[in-house]
Amino acid sequence: MRLKNISLVIAVLSGLSACGTTPKTASTQDKQTLATATTAPAEQLDAQGLFEKANRKQGASKIQLLYLARQAAIDEQNWPILEQACSELESKASVDHVQNKLYTALARQQQQKYSSALALLQTLESKLKLPDHQAWHQYLMGSVYAAQQLPKKALVHYFNSADLANKHQLVIAGLNQDIWQALQQLSSYALERFDRGTVIQQGWVKLAKYHQIYLGSTVQLHQALNNWQRRYTSHPGSEIIPTEVKTTLDLAPYDVTRIAVLLPTSGSSERLGRALKNGFLAAMDSNRVEEIFFIDETLDVAQIDRELGQSQAEFVIGPLLKSNVEKLTESTYLATTPALFLNTLDTPAALGNPNHYYFALDPEHEVEQAMVHFLAKGYQKPMLLAPDTASGKRLISHFEAQWQRYSETRPEVGFYSDSENMAEVVGQLLEVDSSKQRINTIKRMFRIELESETRSRRDIDAIYILGDAIETRLLKPYLDVNVSTFADRIPLYASSRSYSKQIDKTDKGDLEGLFFTEVPWMLPGAVKSQSLREQHSQLWPEQSDIEQRLFAMAYDALNLIPEIKQLSKIPGKEFDGLTGALTIKEANRINRQLSWAQYHKNQIRLVSLDQRPPTPLFMKQLYEDYQAQQ
Repeated sequence: MRLKNISLVIAVLSGLSACGTTPKTASTQDKQTLATATTAPAEQLDAQGLFEKANRKQGASKIQLLYLARQAAIDEQNWPILEQACSELESKASVDHVQNKLYTALARQQQQKYSSALALLQTLESKLKLPDHQAWHQYLMGSVYAAQQLPKKALVHYFNSADLANKHQLVIAGLNQDIWQALQQLSSYALERFDRGTVIQQGWVKLAKYHQIYLGSTVQLHQALNNWQRRYTSHPGSEIIPTEVKTTLDLAPYDVTRIAVLLPTSGSSERLGRALKNGFLAAMDSNRVEEIFFIDETLDVAQIDRELGQSQAEFVIGPLLKSNVEKLTESTYLATTPALFLNTLDTPAALGNPNHYYFALDPEHEVEQAMVHFLAKGYQKPMLLAPDTASGKRLISHFEAQWQRYSETRPEVGFYSDSENMAEVVGQLLEVDSSKQRINTIKRMFRIELESETRSRRDIDAIYILGDAIETRLLKPYLDVNVSTFADRIPLYASSRSYSKQIDKTDKGDLEGLFFTEVPWMLPGAVKSQSLREQHSQLWPEQSDIEQRLFAMAYDALNLIPEIKQLSKIPGKEFDGLTGALTIKEANRINRQLSWAQYHKNQIRLVSLDQRPPTPLFMKQLYEDYQAQQ
């Protein structure tokens, strides 16, 4: 977002300021006041100071100081002051009010007030008389959608802005970069649908299509770009080719025969390392890798660098433990060698090497997948149950943060500390305790025995369990008995933590109807390679659930090597792995789309659940406001 902010600020400065009007001529006395207001001491004030000083002035000096405060607020990226300065200028007759409102929209967009920013921009549509204003209006509209990761909607407005700029010979700083960034987020199918309209739009889209089709094919891409430039002479996309497209000419797939794998070979995580090793060795049967070197990731950085140097590995996979990934940011060997880490880093600044990728079995992926399904189903009030641990609180917090982007309601949340208080937590959340109290009150009042049945709350429309396999089996009966028989059954969902192949061998009945996400490798009939599944079962029949998941992770990691560059550059491209449908969306982090399954008649069956992308809340509000005005 920082790059986006800078681009937008430069754009507004170079465009809006150029088309602004000048305040009316001031009187001699006003000129003297203005001269006093703009002497060196005032110029040293920051945006806040200039705004406060402006509020103590009157007339032309106040207007001038507000202009200075507005300009300083943009320089400092002080968006609240920018909005306040624009608000003060609204009452001044000499101000270009359309331009001022565009500044206000910028301030709101940068403060993530997307709904109000778009609402303001929509009120300006009938007032845009100058081409400058029209172009910047469309650019700001696009930037609001782009900030919400809605590249298709952003491009509609970006292309309008580009057409206006081309027609009226305007310079919209940052627009070309933003168009290119949005185009690179589209799949080939989406690009095909955009390949129409004006020459400017078609030129951009064809450039993006060539970039996708010939990515990694140096000669073909070079030829396609030459043909494009001959066809689209003087197209604004030409400035992108030297800086963006030509830098990808070397994106041929990694073609390696010697790899080094960092995994734990000693200590408490040794068994995890063994499971990974088995997965790597199994994957070599269908891979071009000829030599593989296993190195203990618990060694210090100097020792690891020494062993990596001796191996002359062309690619490195691992380590597994996050602490070891962090320490290897100091590795000199890895600084110049492509790597696929089997975990991720929390600090974005550490994710800077374009040849380093991060593959983690993050439970956050499952939480997001469940949330998307809930929104697609139209659920308004899900109930979340998680253990009262750091991990449980982290996942609940992640769900809530994502949910609030799309819904005004807040999910009900319950944390249980152990099996002893599960029934109490469930009863409180479903408000069954309140129902029991009302029944007891009536019995005491009339002093007779009544036939009664407790009622649970009716607004809960889905329940999501984030406990492990044992906790889920304890929670399910409590949920069954606490939901009122007068109400519809509430659908139950869980993460892969609730599923255990080992426990399921003897106990499935209590989970009837439960939906859950899981890596395909763990589910019957979910992977194409049945022979691999059979060989694994013969060789390691007693592997634990975590060991089986790590085996699948290692198998995918090795097979990802020739695909990973394209995954990072081609939107919509997927790798169908044992751990799920793998994609790369940002920061070279691999994202997993897991399989959905359900307990049904003492069996596990694969199911296909709705996973339509949700509509951001600010867009829903805009639509409702529009409907109300009709």
